[in-house]
Amino acid sequence: MNAVVETAAKVAFLSRPGAYPHGPERVEVIETHMSWVFLAGPEVYKLKKPVRTGFLDFSTLALRRHFCEEEVRLNRRLAGDVYRGVVALTCDTGGDLALDGPGRPVDWLVHSRRLPHERMLDACLRRGAVGPAEVEPLGRRLAAFYREAPRVRLAPGEYRRRLEEAVAVNHGLLAQPRFGLSRDAVAAVRTGLEAFIAEHAALLESRAASGRIVEGHGDLRPEHVCLVDPPVVIDCLEFNRRFRELDPLDELGFLALECRRLGAAFVGEVVLGLYRERCADDAPPVLLDFYQALRAQLRARLCIAHLDDHPAPPRVAHWREQAEDYLRHALAALASARGTAGVGVRKTDDGGQKTERGGRKNRGA
Repeated sequence: MNAVVETAAKVAFLSRPGAYPHGPERVEVIETHMSWVFLAGPEVYKLKKPVRTGFLDFSTLALRRHFCEEEVRLNRRLAGDVYRGVVALTCDTGGDLALDGPGRPVDWLVHSRRLPHERMLDACLRRGAVGPAEVEPLGRRLAAFYREAPRVRLAPGEYRRRLEEAVAVNHGLLAQPRFGLSRDAVAAVRTGLEAFIAEHAALLESRAASGRIVEGHGDLRPEHVCLVDPPVVIDCLEFNRRFRELDPLDELGFLALECRRLGAAFVGEVVLGLYRERCADDAPPVLLDFYQALRAQLRARLCIAHLDDHPAPPRVAHWREQAEDYLRHALAALASARGTAGVGVRKTDDGGQKTERGGRKNRGA
């Protein structure tokens, strides 16, 4: 059985309710860039794709087992017993697949319990069902997490170079003409980020020098936060430690950015306020502006990369609009960092975009 057929057989088996010992009525299958997720009633199973890219490697059975174990270990930091463990997908001599069966392991899955969708932070915000008081437990938990997180020993100059590299990598994809993004906006974001790094190199390097860089979550978005008691955060980036080596202000600024896009700027105000107080972090507001601009550039890049996977016109329009929105947020954050109106983006009569001076200073979360 070749690799493609074998993978297809695994997915087909795991898509059937009879594959699971608890006998769910139905199985919902979600495919992502790097995995298949099987929602089997109250339980969730994740199968990693046998892929290798420039930033992850799931190409062998041993590597997939390792990163399944890492996913459970790392996510238990902020999600406790949500992550039940790692389960073998086995195949017996007759070719029958089973979960933890008597045959040899042919793959590995992360097993977790299903969280209530209606309590996920993004869902709560869209319904207007959460306010500052409901977010405070999350802020306290995140502050404790960063206070206790392992410090990353990173030379100040290396930290600055990593930021420079991130700007260049993000720009390299965004600037490709085939995606049709505003060249002015893409260039203005890169120029603004590079100018900030050059002007504030000492500030950025001081974050590493003072031990502020930690091993964090790596992908702190509202859809990964569940407002249960206590709140939990799932789906950290397990596949590349470097993506988890970050400044807490970077990660919390990202959460604040995403919540502001959902019309809930108060979330950032609450979690950042509690973090600053409990972790004694008095970094200037311009640092948060920079981190949010850099995250917005990254999110624009990830959105536009979807066009290679979803070439159908409706999805092209969706992902291009999302990327353009992130570019606008990046420009707004850079303008705030400069303390001036700065460069903005407006629609032109032909549906395109152009950069212009104007806008309002915004130093909020």
